[in-house]
Amino acid sequence: MIRYFTAGESHGPALSAIVEGMPAGVPINSDEINTQLARRQQGHGRGGRMKIETDKAEVLSGIRFGKTIGSPIGLVINNRDWENWTTTMAQFEKPDAEIAKISIPRPGHADLAGRIKFGFDDIRPVIERSSARETAARVAAGTLSKVFLKALGIEIGSYISAIGPAAEAAPDLRLAELLSQGAEAVSKQADLSPVRMLEKTTEAAALAAIDAAKENGDTLGGIIEIFVTGVPLGFGSYVQHDRRLDAALAAAIISIQAIKGVEIGSAFENARKPGSQGHDEFLLDKENGVTRKTNRAGGLEGSMSSGQIIHLRAAMKPISSLVSPLLSFDVETLQPTLSRFERSDTCAVPAAGVVAEAVVAPVIANALLEKLGGDHLDEILQRLNLYRENIRNTFRT
Repeated sequence: MIRYFTAGESHGPALSAIVEGMPAGVPINSDEINTQLARRQQGHGRGGRMKIETDKAEVLSGIRFGKTIGSPIGLVINNRDWENWTTTMAQFEKPDAEIAKISIPRPGHADLAGRIKFGFDDIRPVIERSSARETAARVAAGTLSKVFLKALGIEIGSYISAIGPAAEAAPDLRLAELLSQGAEAVSKQADLSPVRMLEKTTEAAALAAIDAAKENGDTLGGIIEIFVTGVPLGFGSYVQHDRRLDAALAAAIISIQAIKGVEIGSAFENARKPGSQGHDEFLLDKENGVTRKTNRAGGLEGSMSSGQIIHLRAAMKPISSLVSPLLSFDVETLQPTLSRFERSDTCAVPAAGVVAEAVVAPVIANALLEKLGGDHLDEILQRLNLYRENIRNTFRT
């Protein structure tokens, strides 16, 4: 099974990741990883850090002649800003120069709980590791699974449906057509927009809202729509809590910094309806087998894939570093004061969509490997094709 770990601080020398369990024979090139890293850095409302960094991953192991070899894949992303932080973030000997300690926590951030939990006398170490800068390493790691899945006909894509008060009234009319081409078609269309939106009116409202928030020293959150196409029914399991696909997907998305909510399909709308209007009825078709007119379950039933498009929705809170300060206090003096500002974005929702695609990929890949097994791409593809054919034969009338 695929698992990954990341390491590194926001202003340290580098971010790194180790990906274990990737099958052999998966074609990978550095451009595929770096394209995803570049996507993560885009979006109207990003802060000054994106002007400094041009993220590129260096592969240290696990790939030979452009294909995975079944061993752990090591990735490193150097931080260009490190050169400005070598004193503040010195790793061994403490500098002679006095380093200012941070003692004022930001509401909504990990500052206060992290300082108390780890017994620090300075909030700086909390800021460094809890920062969303870490997601660059996750995007690099998750891209490997995205490429693996793409080779098997499974695609992951996303777009942004709301930023602050700017929200689409209904899904864009092109969405169904784009999804019929595969989930990546949604991402490609969304990436043409500076806020990764599909509908131009909503895009204009979002741009204006971000500009207004920046002018006011404020921040904005939003809603991310994530899709997975090509997943056959029966991935995941209902037999144990830790094998439920819906739970694993929700956990992966909620693990992204600033994500506070996850919805599968139209779950919250379904909760306000009777059961007769909340499920996806079965229809039998001679050519296509089982079909549905709706996908309210978001492609997941009984904690398993239903064979429909998997649709997840993530709610991202406004970033907690504000130019206009909120009420806080000094941990050292216990005196009330205003919160401090740490360089940040006005809005990072478009980037979070790219991160969401990356963290979802290993979850889907593991559900596939749990069902089919296999150590080489060719072997896995043979098993997947046989499984898909067995499903088609089951429903032929």
